[in-house]
Amino acid sequence: MKTIITLSAVLFLGLSSCKAQDKYEIKTAKSYAELSVKEGGKWEGRKYKGGTFKNVEKLKLAKEHTDHSFDIRYEGAGWESNKIGYRLYLDWRNAIDIFGKKTEAIVLPQVGQDGFDSYHEMSDWGADILKAGKGIGIGSIDRYLNKERLHFYEVDSTIAEVKNEVNKSTVKVRYFGWKTASDKIDFTSELTIKPDQRYTQHTIHPSKEIQGICTGIVKQKNTELLKKVSKNKKWAYIATYGSQSLVPDKLGMAIFYETSTIENFVDAEFDHLLIFKPTTKFVSFYFLGAWEQEKGGIQSQEEFVKYLDEKLEVLNKKNKI
Repeated sequence: MKTIITLSAVLFLGLSSCKAQDKYEIKTAKSYAELSVKEGGKWEGRKYKGGTFKNVEKLKLAKEHTDHSFDIRYEGAGWESNKIGYRLYLDWRNAIDIFGKKTEAIVLPQVGQDGFDSYHEMSDWGADILKAGKGIGIGSIDRYLNKERLHFYEVDSTIAEVKNEVNKSTVKVRYFGWKTASDKIDFTSELTIKPDQRYTQHTIHPSKEIQGICTGIVKQKNTELLKKVSKNKKWAYIATYGSQSLVPDKLGMAIFYETSTIENFVDAEFDHLLIFKPTTKFVSFYFLGAWEQEKGGIQSQEEFVKYLDEKLEVLNKKNKI
């Protein structure tokens, strides 16, 4: 573990645009983002055989890449704070998953190093705790038309980048030529996490106004859907809480959104969905997970609601978290 983290530190030194004395240091960092791809192997159909993982700052997906191609460690881009971790599947699913953390240390450099999906098993640092299944995961993007979620099956090219700075870590993904129904657009997602926070700020930008761009929370059994609007009615949240982790134990998930950006809420088959109004403007929202086993974690629905209401009050006053 120590060797892996040291190697990652070397790879990421100098990524920050800060002054020299403020350079990003992974050993003391409270946020981190990474992309790790295999090199030295070869493609056999849609599977990558052999090779070893290497961290990169920027990646253009191989034309052969799909789900379970084994060329990208834990199947996508990852980002974390000292509280929680997330990953985005860089394939047609485009879902965001949650890594529950039992430590405040940076853990992503070790995830998936000792086996492709070993992170599904509980370890000293934690585990993958969310089953997205046929759902959207948490806070990711899809398109919802005619009661159907349309995925990222047809994309001309996808480019992902990561950046680590002292006060934040960011994953940026650009999709060129995303085709759904009769529309073909470019689309950008920028996911930013900050030290000491559970939430990710997700800023999206479509190149064309189209109906049905959506985000949401995957439905799980044994949960309650929670909703609330801020006093000034500008911000709101949807959330779920209950025994919905893979452990199984208590997990809360939430999305904070500007009410003016949302056209509709849909109780879909697999998800609670927020449908965005058609726009070509940048739109930002926040999503988060809160796992009971994290250090100092939230232990009850009452605590979770209090935590969400505090964040909503900040948005009500400052228009940002």
